[in-house]
Amino acid sequence: MTAFSNCEVTVDDTVLIWEIRSVNHRFLDASVYLPEGFHAEENNFKDALKKKLGRGKVDAKLICKVDENQAKGAVQLNEQAIKELLDAKHKLEFLSKKALGLSTMDILNWPGVMEENQHDLSVHLEAAKTLFAKALDGLVKSREEEGARLKTLILTRANSVSEIVVDVKKRRIEVNNAVREKALKKLSEIDVAVDENRLEQELVYLLQRLDVDEELDRLDSHVEELKAVLERDEPIGRRLDFLMQELNREANTLASKANDGETTKGAVELKVLIEQMREQVMNIE
Repeated sequence: MTAFSNCEVTVDDTVLIWEIRSVNHRFLDASVYLPEGFHAEENNFKDALKKKLGRGKVDAKLICKVDENQAKGAVQLNEQAIKELLDAKHKLEFLSKKALGLSTMDILNWPGVMEENQHDLSVHLEAAKTLFAKALDGLVKSREEEGARLKTLILTRANSVSEIVVDVKKRRIEVNNAVREKALKKLSEIDVAVDENRLEQELVYLLQRLDVDEELDRLDSHVEELKAVLERDEPIGRRLDFLMQELNREANTLASKANDGETTKGAVELKVLIEQMREQVMNIE
């Protein structure tokens, strides 16, 4: 389900920002991006995310912005390296019996003398965990709001499916009568002797092949189950996927057995509505 959440907090000289995005995905695919100092906690953040979410491609990113104006000791001298450098200078002077020039800048530019004091972000781990929980709650809320909107869209289309089923059921009475009358008319035009019992059997067989009552009943049943599933307080995406497949199967069978223009039109409209619902179901956890 598509959603976005971000939270930030300032701790001492550092601003922590969590950004969490989720998009449609059949399963849960979680990625967590962390700066130096937090990598050891990647699996813990993923586990926390999986406890809240069950579906979707989710990217969570922690951004740390350090205020260098407030950060102290950004650069420091490596006193041991300086001592070793000066000791080496004195030994060379002793061996060469002459003074060697070594300016202050020469010393500062010597590898290892100047050390950048890396800002230890790991001290903010607890703050990062607390902020992550807050951002994750925000994402869940965003997904719930999106889910409520999708629920309304799906229910609207499900009700339209039910209306079409009612219309098709009414229409089938006329279709069956028309099939019977058409068969009898053709026989009368041929002007041959007909076994009435055999005729009735063949008409019954023909009408059975065109009968779609079971398909219509199953469409109604699937719509009712769809509405019930939408009321569950749990991940329902996969169950809805299955129901979309079943609805589509019944609509296809209805179209193949229609033998009537209006019924075929209704079956096509059903397939359009089911496809629209299926697209929305892909967004639901």
